[in-house]
Amino acid sequence: MSGNLHQSGVRFLRQLGRHADPIMKAYLGGSLADDELEPGVQELLVKDGILYRPEPGADLHLRRVVRALLEEALRNDRNRQIDANAASTLAAFMTLADHYKEARHQGDYAAADVHLADLREHVYAFGETLRHSVRVLWSRINNEFGYVGTLNAKIRENELTQSQVSELLGGLELVSFETLAETAGDLRELRHLLVTNLQRTLSACTQELSIVQGRLLELLGRFREIRGRTRLLKGWLLHMTQRPDYQAGPHAGGRVVPQLFNQAPPILAPASLDIHDSTLEAELLALLAQIRAQSQQDRPAQLLGDAPDLTLHAPETFEVQPSPIRAAVDAYFCQVIDSAQAISALDYHRQESLPWDAESWLYQVIGGYDGLPEAQKRHFELDMIGEPHPLYSGNFIIRDLRLWLA
Repeated sequence: MSGNLHQSGVRFLRQLGRHADPIMKAYLGGSLADDELEPGVQELLVKDGILYRPEPGADLHLRRVVRALLEEALRNDRNRQIDANAASTLAAFMTLADHYKEARHQGDYAAADVHLADLREHVYAFGETLRHSVRVLWSRINNEFGYVGTLNAKIRENELTQSQVSELLGGLELVSFETLAETAGDLRELRHLLVTNLQRTLSACTQELSIVQGRLLELLGRFREIRGRTRLLKGWLLHMTQRPDYQAGPHAGGRVVPQLFNQAPPILAPASLDIHDSTLEAELLALLAQIRAQSQQDRPAQLLGDAPDLTLHAPETFEVQPSPIRAAVDAYFCQVIDSAQAISALDYHRQESLPWDAESWLYQVIGGYDGLPEAQKRHFELDMIGEPHPLYSGNFIIRDLRLWLA
């Protein structure tokens, strides 16, 4: 099996070297016309999986794996994509780990070694993919999106990169180390791959991605600020073109001088006291003492002999009168307790011929229920009878109240 793979790999690499010129033309131009290749060469490259035709009648295109190989070898970041699909990778980890555990349980150690090697390659490839994605993002930031020509294109590239960073972070959030630890069990090789190695890789990549995201936000803010100033300048030029006789008024004579023209330093700098600054405590105490001394000097002097005699009297007694409507509410609650049945507030109002209007009575019942202690409130249930407002959503019109024992 390994011999066949070796021969197939050698044949594939020889095809790349023998037909390097048309392959690079397809890489740089995006496609390759049929007349640029001989029919035999074209059939051979399609058969070997180097070129493909996306639809009948279309030009030939490079396979994604070959394009990714050239992008990595040439360090071309312009068309390089980011793989953010972590869910399928985690599913592959779980599947290979189950294959390994099953082979060990059945005593097939040769198959177990094959599954372990395959799992190790998948884990290392996943970590390398993440680090490669971070390198791609940093390369886009470092060249200031230099491969685009306009500011709007830079903003679009920045927003695309931000969405890719968000997808990468969202994919990393899918990794549950508790589930991976349960899958690995007590097998040292699986715990080293699925927990120790993977956690170290994800921690480093997550930290890098957070730095990348902060840098992208900073760049996006700067690009948008430049675009806003550019639009302002273009609008001013357009205004001057349409109105060539326009003359700016005396800005210094206005009540509010624009900041662009207000460059003179103020005569008196604004000042205020900072009462939270402990270093100014002595000065503040001195100012307070001067204020008190001045207020005492302004107050007219009063001789001790002119002061009226002070006579102590017993405090007057007074009695707080209970609220009649509050007493009626308490009687309503007691009636509910005695009857052990649900009683309508308006029915009780009409039955007892209470002097207050219905709206005030309902407000007082609600206030009396809300004012009960929690130990007593849990013995009652208050139902509000009414309907939602026909025009204003979220408003409920209360028509009546019904109170009963819980």
